[in-house]
Amino acid sequence: MEPLSPLFTVPLIGLLLFGLTLLWLELRHRLRPASPLRLEAAPFTVIRQGEALVVEGEIRIHNPHPKMEVFVPELQVEPVLLGRAELSGVSRQVRITARHPDEPARPDGYWAAYIVKGRKTTAAGVRVTLTPPPGQDASTLLDTLWLDITWIHYGPFGRLRRRDGVLVPLRKPEPAVPAMASWRQGDACRVLPVKTHLLGVLDDPAEVLERYCGALIQPGDVLTIGETPLAVIQGRYHHPETVEPSMLSRLLCRAFHPTSSLATACGLQTLIDITGPARVLCAWLGGFALKVLGSKGGFYRLAGPQARLIDDVTGTTPPYDQTLVLGPAEPERFCEQMAATFGVAVAVVDVNDLGRVKVLAASRGSDLALIERALRPNPAGNANERTPVVLIRPA
Repeated sequence: MEPLSPLFTVPLIGLLLFGLTLLWLELRHRLRPASPLRLEAAPFTVIRQGEALVVEGEIRIHNPHPKMEVFVPELQVEPVLLGRAELSGVSRQVRITARHPDEPARPDGYWAAYIVKGRKTTAAGVRVTLTPPPGQDASTLLDTLWLDITWIHYGPFGRLRRRDGVLVPLRKPEPAVPAMASWRQGDACRVLPVKTHLLGVLDDPAEVLERYCGALIQPGDVLTIGETPLAVIQGRYHHPETVEPSMLSRLLCRAFHPTSSLATACGLQTLIDITGPARVLCAWLGGFALKVLGSKGGFYRLAGPQARLIDDVTGTTPPYDQTLVLGPAEPERFCEQMAATFGVAVAVVDVNDLGRVKVLAASRGSDLALIERALRPNPAGNANERTPVVLIRPA
């Protein structure tokens, strides 16, 4: 049997080496040290005590791993206030109470190192007291409380510092009534940006839509919600401190436009964590080849839908401007559920000030041309309008 010609052996060796490189990247990515612990927030209550506000709730720590035991030696909560006035004079007191299932709570409030065993859950009670300066009322002065949670994971993977955030609305606007709704004239339609409170993981999307839109909806309307507000309700955001950029993300991010959310190591690493390094590298190479041939946007088509939806820091309204926000999960399912609940078409959209309208998902029978036409002027805005929902009414 004659040996293969160098014309064939060189490309074959190159393909083999490239395949081994992709395999190495994937294995290195999947086998890297990681903690299985997950944090979630239970409902919080806001209680008025004189001129002060007391915010109480619980955060839960769950270990889904069947065997691994993970220590939580430290847990701290820093209250960050948002409002429309000077807030430096507001006193903030925080008390954290361990609520472990097998240990009594310490009366001094000290967080003792605790082991979360496999498939077990523990919790911490959080109480924040907000006292305004004399003569002022906290319920009118304050708007939103952001709980900046820092906690340590300690186990076979080493010692990892993690940071999470939970938003607690302290005040909610009154829902608009039909007689007072400020509809805007659009292209063969009318649009109504619906103002809400700042949304977060403690909100239920159906309850939000019912509170602010229930009295406004009529048959034939189209209810649209921004993809970022829906994503933060689903808890699909994380602090850059929790991201560990790889050599690949540090290298490839330099090739993106500076305004892209993938132009930072943490932004691109977030995409790598979702889709895997092999796909991102292949998409980058394929996108570069397509760009040389005159076709732009190849990377985003090859890397998957999340490549376009990730918002890096500063890409969203405070306090989420400090985090990386992913695209929403299962938007098609969400649209169908909300359409069945409210009896109108529902869509999840991504709109910007440049007239770009992308319908991520829509319930069956939705008029996509109407949605794109109505939202092209971006009636919801891209600043701090707090109008994540837009109601569309055909003319």
